[in-house]
This record gives sequence, C-alpha cells and structure tokens, in this order.
Amino acid sequence: MTDIDKTAADTGSGDDPAREGLDARLLVERGSFRLDVALTAAPGDVVALLGPNGAGKTTALRALAGLTPLSGGRLRLDGAELDGTPPESRPVGVVFQDYLLFPHLSALDNVAFGPRCQGLGKAQARALAAEWLARMGLAEHAGAKPRRLSGGQAQRVALARALAIRPRLLLLDEPLAALDARTRLDIRSQLRRHLAEFEAVAVLVTHDPLDAMVLADRLVVIEGGRVVQEGSPTHIARHPRTDYIAQLVGLNLYRGRSDGHTVRLDAGPALTTTEPLTGEVFVAFPPSAVTLHRERPTGTSARNLWRCEVSGLETHGDQIRADLGGELALAADLTTVAAAELGLHPGAEVWATVKAAQTHAYPA
Repeated sequence: MTDIDKTAADTGSGDDPAREGLDARLLVERGSFRLDVALTAAPGDVVALLGPNGAGKTTALRALAGLTPLSGGRLRLDGAELDGTPPESRPVGVVFQDYLLFPHLSALDNVAFGPRCQGLGKAQARALAAEWLARMGLAEHAGAKPRRLSGGQAQRVALARALAIRPRLLLLDEPLAALDARTRLDIRSQLRRHLAEFEAVAVLVTHDPLDAMVLADRLVVIEGGRVVQEGSPTHIARHPRTDYIAQLVGLNLYRGRSDGHTVRLDAGPALTTTEPLTGEVFVAFPPSAVTLHRERPTGTSARNLWRCEVSGLETHGDQIRADLGGELALAADLTTVAAAELGLHPGAEVWATVKAAQTHAYPA
C-alpha cells in the first residue's frame, strides 16, 4: 500500500499533525488559455470557486482530481505531493455535475464501488455503503438503480459514493445545478450539514452565488484563469472588486479617485460618499438604493443626482430591474406599482438619486 493509499484508508479523527490540508498552485496551459491559481485550505474548510463561463473553474477542479495534468506549480495534500499520482490512487472524492452513477449498479453497489477499489471485501464494502446511504436518508433506496432515483436522490448517492472512500479532498462540480428549484433548496440544506461534518478539505465549483454563500467558508473568484479576489462570503459581498463580482452579489460598482467625500469616477460623473478616503477607490451601492423620478426632484436630501435613460426593464424576483444609461450607467430596483406609476419604458428619461449614506467606498 502506498503512502497515498494509507492516507485514503485512514479513518482517524483529523487532529493528526501530519494532516496539513491543501497547498496548491495550479498551472495549466492549454492552447492560448493559461490557468494560474493558488489554493490553500485547512482540514474542515469549504472553498468555493466562482467565475464566469470559461474562467477556468472546471479546469482547476480537474487538475485537483488528476484528470487534467499540471503544466507546472505544485499540488500537495496533507504534506504529500500528488502531481503525477494517478487519479485512482489519490485520496480524492469527486461529485460530478451529472453525478455519473454507474447505471447498471444499485445505489448500494455504486457507493460500495470506491471502498472495493481500495481493497475492502465485498461484504465490508456493502456494509459501509449501507451506513452512508442511511446517513443520506436513502436506506430504503439501496437496491434501486440510478434510473429509478429522483435528481435529489441521485445527488445524495453520488455524495455518499464520494465520501465512502474517506477522502482527504472532496471536489464538487456544480453539485446542485441539475436539480429543480424546490429540490435544490432541500438538498442545499442537507449538503451544508454534510459539509459541516466533513473533517477534510472540500472544494466546490459553482456559478450560483447563493450556493457559494450558503455552503462555503471562503470564496475564490477566478476570471481569465487567475484569481481576482478571495475572502469570506461576507467580505466579498461587501467589497466586490470586478464587475462580474458586483453583478454576482447584486451591486452597482464604480472605480475612481477619492478626495474626501467626493469620488471622481474613471468613467462618469462624481459621487458623494460618507467615507472620507484619498486615492483610488471602489464605490458600490445596491440597485434598491436608487430612487427614480420622471422630473428633476427638488428638496431631496440625496447628494447624488443623475439624468438617465431607461435602456431595459426586466422582472427581478418580485421587483422590476431597470437598466439605466446616460450620465451614469446603473441598475435600479423598484416595485411593479412604482414602475407603472412612473410610466417606465425603454427610452424614457428619468432622474436617479442615491443618498450618500447608501453608498459604500473602499480602497481599490
């Protein structure tokens, strides 16, 4: 048995000092695309990789799994170098987006497959698999083939299969993407509980900000093959640094130079904020902070006032999202009643106001 196999088979408590978590710098060059992402995580951490399509999230996940070879960098797990180790010999469990359950095997034998590959006898592997299915609330479905399982049940079988090998690194590729909205809510809650109990490192790839915010301790945002921002969900939601992240968390975001309470934007007018800063800054505020008027308002306490034009309207949850151009490009949220009373339509001229107290400025 190799050192990697021993690590995979170990069922210890997680306070072994040799267990150091994940330490990786993933360098992958494929044609004109270059991925250069550093990832570190301690046992018990859940890290979410976020980014637009083509950013490199899935490439990073495949590199961690050993399915895409590294062009350089390093990949260490609990102090052991994994680069060059075959995927099947790594202490890594993977839940793929489409689950990839073996269609000819029952739920029980799908889960038992990994332990069997690790050398466990058939009876022991099936007993372990039964325990995992019971944990997932699927004991009564042990004999079912994948085609007889619902999407949520299949997702839980795939998670049980990944966890049954006692991985030191759990990789989840869009684990909730194939579920309908109602099932997704329930499975997200269950997945959060299982991840909270997981003693090793978990890395989650998702395009859904809610999945990332609910499930992860730390977010790593990738754009163009590199990390553009990382931190806690709260920090990133409060301090977005790119347009993609701002859209992800639902904020209007601008960059400019601050002199006291006035920020002169790189592209657009000046903004008044409550934070007195000097130098390059970001300014953010939510679309709900924007108030629209058909006539130039008088007597308003708002320090920020711009003449805009409605470029588009769309339903956004239970509100209307107005995309505005003109002096400042921004998004505004308002109720359906307010939109009707204002007579909003594409091309309509409006005045947009935002109170300084509703903006947030921070160093760039």
